[in-house]
Amino acid sequence: MSQGRRDFCKGVASVGIGSLIAGCGGGNGTSAIPGQPLTTMTGIVTNGAVTVAVGPASPLGAVGGMTLVTSSAGNFLVTRTAQDTFVSVTANCTHQACAVSNASGPNYVCPCHGSEFDASGRVIVGPAVVPLTQHPTQFAGGVLTIT
Repeated sequence: MSQGRRDFCKGVASVGIGSLIAGCGGGNGTSAIPGQPLTTMTGIVTNGAVTVAVGPASPLGAVGGMTLVTSSAGNFLVTRTAQDTFVSVTANCTHQACAVSNASGPNYVCPCHGSEFDASGRVIVGPAVVPLTQHPTQFAGGVLTIT
């Protein structure tokens, strides 16, 4: 016998919404997903590459800076790792394809289920088990190019 919507809602109410949410995240229900939203920059797509102007006041203006670059070619997480070096990874979580858009310290955090990734895209905390895909970058004349 199938359960009607009303009966399902009554069941959820009796279990408690906190338990239901904790079950989704795979955690113990006592900790919130860490991180704060990243600053977003808009990338321009030209000939299949995404370019972003990087000035001193931009989120990538200093070593250690992190941002979410959005573009019509996709979304990328970018960290400035040295004066002229950047690491770019795909912003789609490998767990359930949510947009990774938060950061906690030097790590990226998926706001959907709490997976954490380092700047190179390696998984630090699950439920994701597959790393984020890296994309080559070039930096010249204050312009970052992601290919």
